[in-house]
Amino acid sequence: MSFVKTQDRTEIFFKDWGPRDAQPIVFHHGWPLSADDWDNQMMYFLGAGYRVIAHDRRGHGRSTQTWEGNEMDTYAADVAALADHLDLKEAVHIGHSTGGGEVARYVARARPGRVAKAVLIGAVPPIMVKTAANPGGLPIEVFDGFRDALVANRAQFFLDVPSGPFYGFNRPGAKVDQGVIWNWWRQGMMGGAKAHYDCIKAFSETDFTQDLRAIDVPTLVMHGNDDQIVPYDDSAPLSVELLKHGTLKTYEGLGHGMCTINPDVVNRDLLAFINA
Repeated sequence: MSFVKTQDRTEIFFKDWGPRDAQPIVFHHGWPLSADDWDNQMMYFLGAGYRVIAHDRRGHGRSTQTWEGNEMDTYAADVAALADHLDLKEAVHIGHSTGGGEVARYVARARPGRVAKAVLIGAVPPIMVKTAANPGGLPIEVFDGFRDALVANRAQFFLDVPSGPFYGFNRPGAKVDQGVIWNWWRQGMMGGAKAHYDCIKAFSETDFTQDLRAIDVPTLVMHGNDDQIVPYDDSAPLSVELLKHGTLKTYEGLGHGMCTINPDVVNRDLLAFINA
C-alpha cells in the first residue's frame, strides 16, 4: 500500500493508477468513507486514459487514526502534501459531500499550476449549519444528533445512514441495494471514531464562502435536488453564485449518493466537463 507522510507524521493512504504522463484526476471522498467510495469513477476514468488518484482522509480508511487535526485546514494541507509528493500538475479535483469542502479549501490555496478544474458533488459548501448569515441551514441539533448516535452505537448508526437517507433507500419504490449498504458500513468502520466525531463539526460548521470566492478555475457544481444529507437549496445554487467560473448542474430526483447509485449519469457529465 502507498502512503505519504505529512508534517505531523500522519500517514495518508492513497491509490495512484494509470499513466504517469496522463492528466491526473484526484477524488475526495465523503464522511465517513474512504478512497474505495470512488471505485466506479476510478475504473471509468482509468479506462478513458486518465491517471486517477484517491486518498483516505486522515482518521478515515487506512490512514492514521488521528485524534487531532480533523478539520478543514489540515485536511487541505494533507492534500497539498499528496499533490507535492506526486508532483501533480493541472489536476482535476473532484469532491463529494465533505470531500467537496476539502476540494474548495485546497483549490483556493493550491500552488499555481497544480489545479486545472474542480468539481463539487452533493457538496457541503458554502456552509451547512444554520446561522444568522445562513438562515436556510440545518439546525445545530441535527449535527448534535449525529454525534450522539456515533458515540452511542457507531456500528448501528453506520447501517442506518446508508439504509435510509444517504442513498434515498427510504423513498417509496426505491430499489434497495444491500451490497451498497454494507460497503458503506465497511468503509465507515475502518476509520477512527474520534476522527469521525470531529469531522462532523468540520463538514457542518466550516464556512467556505471565502474559499469559493478565491477559486479561479472552472468549477462544476453537481447536486441532486432530492439530496437528504446536504439539502440542495442551501448548497449548490449558493456555491455557484460565489464562484468566479462556476457551472451548476441539477439532477431532478437524484439523492446524495448519486455517484454510486447513478454512475452512468455522473461519469458521463464529469467526462464532458473535463474534456471541455
